[in-house]
Amino acid sequence: MSTTTWNGLTIPAAGTYTIDVAHTRVGFTVKHMMVSKVRGDFTDFAGSVTVAENPLESTAELTIKTESINTQAPDRDGHLRSDDFLSAEKFPEITFRNGRVTSHSGDEFTVVGDLTIRETTKEVELTVEHGGVGTNPWGGVVWGFSITTEIDREDFGLTWNQALETGGVLVGKKIKIEIEGEANPA
Repeated sequence: MSTTTWNGLTIPAAGTYTIDVAHTRVGFTVKHMMVSKVRGDFTDFAGSVTVAENPLESTAELTIKTESINTQAPDRDGHLRSDDFLSAEKFPEITFRNGRVTSHSGDEFTVVGDLTIRETTKEVELTVEHGGVGTNPWGGVVWGFSITTEIDREDFGLTWNQALETGGVLVGKKIKIEIEGEANPA
């Protein structure tokens, strides 16, 4: 993999790059009981980024296996896989497709694409921070990135909840998605 300089950034040269699963975390955070946050991640996913000659024409995609949800609480994970939430047997994948750059400032890019959860597709906007390009100790080149966005789970049919006696609900509507990772030449 070679690099190029674009708008003062060293970025990967044009080509397709796969997400390095061993060095990437696809995580989320959601409010619990209106007072704390539950964090989790998905352990089975695959994706790629195709860097275009004009980096603003680059594209991205990601596929996540819903069965791989992990919040470090087996009973909660089972509930999240059930029909109350992800319905993992009926809908085994969450996908992000048609990711395209819509703007950039410095090392931060805005990427818009189609997120599909439980057969509901909505356009979402991601903030992507370019982490840089480096060479690992074995001579391989890696490209780092951080991605964040926030979605309303109810927009995707994830409407289960439980009212609390003290007011409010058990599970927050907003989900913060955070992806930290690396990509390598395909």
